[in-house]
Amino acid sequence: MEPLFELAIRLPGAGSRNLLRELHRQLRAAILDGRLQPGARLPATRALAQRLGVSRNTMLAAYDLLLSEGYLLARPGAGTYVADTLPPSRRGRPSRTGSAAGRRDPRLVPLNVPGADLAPTLQPQRSRDDFRVGLPDIGAFPFDIWRRLSDRALRRLAREPADYADPQGQAALREAIAKHVSFTRAVGCTAGDIVVTAGAQQAFGLLSRILVVPGRTVVAVEQLFYPSLREAMTAAGAKVVAVPTDVEGLCVDRLPSEARVICVTPSHQFPTGVAMSPQRRAALLAFARARHAVVIEDDYDSEFRFAGRPLDALQTLDRAESVFYVGTFSKSLFPALRLGFVVAPPWARAALVRARELADWHGPVLEQEALAAFIAEGHLARHIRKMRKIYGVRRTALLQALVRHGAGRLAAIPSNAGLHLSAWLRGDTRADTVVERAAAAGITLPPLSRFALDPQAPGVPNGLAFGYGLIGESQIDGAVRRLAALL
Repeated sequence: MEPLFELAIRLPGAGSRNLLRELHRQLRAAILDGRLQPGARLPATRALAQRLGVSRNTMLAAYDLLLSEGYLLARPGAGTYVADTLPPSRRGRPSRTGSAAGRRDPRLVPLNVPGADLAPTLQPQRSRDDFRVGLPDIGAFPFDIWRRLSDRALRRLAREPADYADPQGQAALREAIAKHVSFTRAVGCTAGDIVVTAGAQQAFGLLSRILVVPGRTVVAVEQLFYPSLREAMTAAGAKVVAVPTDVEGLCVDRLPSEARVICVTPSHQFPTGVAMSPQRRAALLAFARARHAVVIEDDYDSEFRFAGRPLDALQTLDRAESVFYVGTFSKSLFPALRLGFVVAPPWARAALVRARELADWHGPVLEQEALAAFIAEGHLARHIRKMRKIYGVRRTALLQALVRHGAGRLAAIPSNAGLHLSAWLRGDTRADTVVERAAAAGITLPPLSRFALDPQAPGVPNGLAFGYGLIGESQIDGAVRRLAALL
């Protein structure tokens, strides 16, 4: 089949002696500026000549010129293609060194915050010992079951009339999520309270859109906090203020009185791992109620609990419709799924759904239907139970290794849940220095300072975070031993 060829070529009028020259010039220009990509197949000379209204001999001559110059490559029996490697002096577009290159648009300032990192877990390649946080082990995920449920959803979708879906999310998935969080986290909600999002990241962006008045709204975040939520608020124009935390979680008495949005991770503080005490939870809800503020509760990985009784979610304790509960399936299933949700107070639900509709109308229907069946048939609960055992073994190995090799250097921060464990770094050595040397030794892990609003500010905790989603149990002891040797 002939390739699609939509390139606009304007040729001189009939009788012009510049026909071949213009044909050659415009094809060459299209290759140089990228409109014809390397490896692209060109139409046969006969077909293109007929389309442009020129003789085939003229078209052959233009192709021959480009072939001789190295712009095209002829493959016998297969056709003519744009060369994968252009002549050295003719690659790419000229660089733009004019005023546009140095232009600074003030509307982009919130998106260019120094040190902003919306995806702190990403690395160019896996290291030998990978302690990155926030990434689950997908090796044990039942992809065969997921494939079967996806096929079923696709067959059902093929029988339905073509139409756009509900911006709030598929009804079956919202019903399944409501039952799931009610059973696992005692979050009282119905399907109507839930807005399905493209992961927690989109949830944060939508919430910033409906809750932040640019230049006016003060948003309080924990001193060390998940960068994606913090940066979403900054990009929306909020005044973001960092509030200290301690062994009981957020220091509510340090909240600025003008704070109208408070972002917290009470079940498993990110990244220290501490749980907010019942007293602090009550104080935070009282603060929100008294000042007409709202709380964004990010409950990102608390389903993996290894000891103790889970504390009630803030949403469960809330009696003033102040809490937005954000959940995600990136940690319990796999990040590429890109599905999360918000349990929203009734007064904010319509605005949140409208913001979702304006953002991308609705999420992928096929994945939502497959996830709904995955939850409803009990596969999610079974997978979480299985992974809780696997992660529990790795967590125990990490704690033992920190005691065995890190005594006097590393002190684990108590934590009973989640996919990572953090440790204070004793002595004068800075965590960022340790991380840099560890990377050279094949060990990847983040410093706690990476999650601070200003990593260089005085009082930023000095420590390391150890994720155990990507590293096997057998590797942990050796990796911690080598890390301790670096210290």
